[in-house]
Amino acid sequence: MNKWIKISLWSIFAVGIIVLLTIVRTIQNERVLEEPEIIVEKIGEDPFLTEDELLQKLKIEGLFHDGMKREDLNLEAIETYVSGISQVETVKVYSEIGNHWQIKIKLKRPVIRVFNKYGETFYLDEAGEIMEITPSHTARSIVASGEIFDRIDGESVSEIINNDSLISIRKLDDIYRISDYVCYDPLFRSLIGQIYLEKNGDFILVPLVGDQKIVFGKANSESEVKAKFEKLRTFYHEGMPYVGWKTYSEINLKYDEQIVCKRKTDR
Repeated sequence: MNKWIKISLWSIFAVGIIVLLTIVRTIQNERVLEEPEIIVEKIGEDPFLTEDELLQKLKIEGLFHDGMKREDLNLEAIETYVSGISQVETVKVYSEIGNHWQIKIKLKRPVIRVFNKYGETFYLDEAGEIMEITPSHTARSIVASGEIFDRIDGESVSEIINNDSLISIRKLDDIYRISDYVCYDPLFRSLIGQIYLEKNGDFILVPLVGDQKIVFGKANSESEVKAKFEKLRTFYHEGMPYVGWKTYSEINLKYDEQIVCKRKTDR
């Protein structure tokens, strides 16, 4: 008899727990959510996406609205949408007990701004991925321009086939190799302001100060880029102090194991 009493009591207890959980869940689902706590891991003084801007994007997409109940909150859809924003590197969306929830995002770091031949402009981040520009935010970065046919949304097959200059148009990788080296080197970061791609495929580096032209040539591999910059570093440290910064109009790095310089002519 005692055994059946115990079983009955445990059954009543289990049913009570289930009913209680159901009531709690119902109450939770009926709660009106607060606005999310948005935490942005910022890079630089002018982040490409602010907390207020992200909140407005969520409202425009219909993923959140004032008075939204907890049961209507779709965390997976929000995470998928935010991760698709080109300025966002990572995103985590958390829901807590009550009406509180949180979004944590880490923004990408732009390293170079590209202006292509189609009038488009965009950034490359530190991983070499394309970032769209935003009208309200800019970043201090190197500028790349010239004969760049890479598009923000890629190139069509017909464009490549019908234009000889587009057969080897993928120059963003080369531009990224150069800019990546410049951005992480204190000397060249303070020196180089622009990368220009000429019609013959040579890259020209334009210093921030002065009218000197640095003919970089090709940038087909990381080892090639590193070797050229190390030549230039040696020249700046060991050659420039003796001849002066205003002596040469052009520094050419195209040739193996040597630097060819062109002196300025008096006018």
